Amino acid sequence: MNTTFKFVLAAVAAAASMAASAQHFAPTATPEIDARQAHQEARIERGMARGEITRREARTLMRGQREIARTEAHAKADGRVSRFELRQLMAMLDQADSQIRQAARRDRDRNHDGDRDRDYEGHRPT
Repeated sequence: MNTTFKFVLAAVAAAASMAASAQHFAPTATPEIDARQAHQEARIERGMARGEITRREARTLMRGQREIARTEAHAKADGRVSRFELRQLMAMLDQADSQIRQAARRDRDRNHDGDRDRDYEGHRPT
């Protein structure tokens, strides 16, 4: 009985030790977020190169990317990224995706002289 108790105690101690070390290696790496952010920055640069996104729009969009990076760094500061923080970052990336798409679409609604050739519903003005 004494050896069984020692064995169980050793097993519990080992499990607790592994749990503590696993917490140290909690998910601080966020490769999906990093990849999405890199893709978004490339889309912004590509949109500028094609003339779909103006400098002012690109500056605003890149400011949003910096805010995402700051939020990510803040989330990682305690050594782990919680589910709430991960959801928050994903929501910020989703919003940035939408803003990039809208900025690129606005170019399609402009004439080359900068005037809009479509109204807000996508119809040509008469």
